[in-house]
Amino acid sequence: MRRFVGLSAIAVLTAALAGAASAGAAERSLGKESFTFGTLTAPTEVSVRMQAANWLREQGKLDRTAFDAIWANKGRPVLDRLAATFAAGDEEAAKLLKESRDPNAPAPTSLPKVLSADAKRPQFFRSNLDLDYARNLANKKVYEEALETLRLFKAEQVVDPATYLFHRAVAEHGLMLKKDANETIDRLLDDVPQAPLRYKEVAALMHFDMVSWQDKDLSAIARKMDNIQRRLDLARGGKKTQKLQKEVLARLDEIIKELENQNDKDCNCNGGNCPGGKCNKPGNKPGNTNQPSSPMQDSNISNNSGPGQVDGKKIKELAEKWGNLPPRDREASMRELTKDMPERYREVIKEYFRRLSQQADAATK
Repeated sequence: MRRFVGLSAIAVLTAALAGAASAGAAERSLGKESFTFGTLTAPTEVSVRMQAANWLREQGKLDRTAFDAIWANKGRPVLDRLAATFAAGDEEAAKLLKESRDPNAPAPTSLPKVLSADAKRPQFFRSNLDLDYARNLANKKVYEEALETLRLFKAEQVVDPATYLFHRAVAEHGLMLKKDANETIDRLLDDVPQAPLRYKEVAALMHFDMVSWQDKDLSAIARKMDNIQRRLDLARGGKKTQKLQKEVLARLDEIIKELENQNDKDCNCNGGNCPGGKCNKPGNKPGNTNQPSSPMQDSNISNNSGPGQVDGKKIKELAEKWGNLPPRDREASMRELTKDMPERYREVIKEYFRRLSQQADAATK
């Protein structure tokens, strides 16, 4: 869960060109190279099912009974049923997807050949197989290969643009690619009106998380340490992880020296260069080794005030105590929390807390 701010000019561009995307664009064959600006609408289930049946027929593996059983399960998302179809018609795809879902399987170190731009495999198969594979990796925090896979295709080329954009944002956020993640979140919230609410909520929280990111503050060190731990959990203790570890240690050394220099500036001898390294501050008596009583402040901790900026900690804290707040306090807290938010995030956060209210009220009945 995470936090957000106003983003790029993509929103302006897509809004201006929204009318250019025809109502029938989603019905075009996904096997064709087509890109649109503006609203991204997933193709209908009927359209995807027809293409899936044609693909199976081309593989010589169309078992109508088995195929109908897969697609009769309306409770499963279209992407899940399409992935099951690919697994039924291609052994390599079946093995790949099974391994990608296995929480105990080792993380891949390179992309499988079946995902590459193989001219012998139709784009409909490759792009959507890539999407399901990348989604599975992102869910296991294998962000590097998940993002590399998603970069092979566009949101316009898959049956579920919302899932594509959401998991791409998750991977970019996890890899601390702030600009890329914000642009992807922009597209998800602006261009995919039918995106599931849970995607929008998590995307908004990721955005507010990144609002407070600074390049060299203590929080940046914490994020790098989290990323190091993630890589170690994936058994990736190689050169890249070692480089991150060295960067963390170097930055910690810099912060310690900065704090030492700040303390030395208060000394009364040659810019802090006191004999024997002892600082003779005003009021200090010879032999007095007591440290200043005032607490040391964190270095470069960001302030989240200002237009469009929100402290994600406030969202989390408010959510934790929401059920115990009376209606009047909830309303006041919501106004205070969302007053500086861009409209796209304000509505998502309001809906999030509306659902918390319903759950809290139901629990008291």
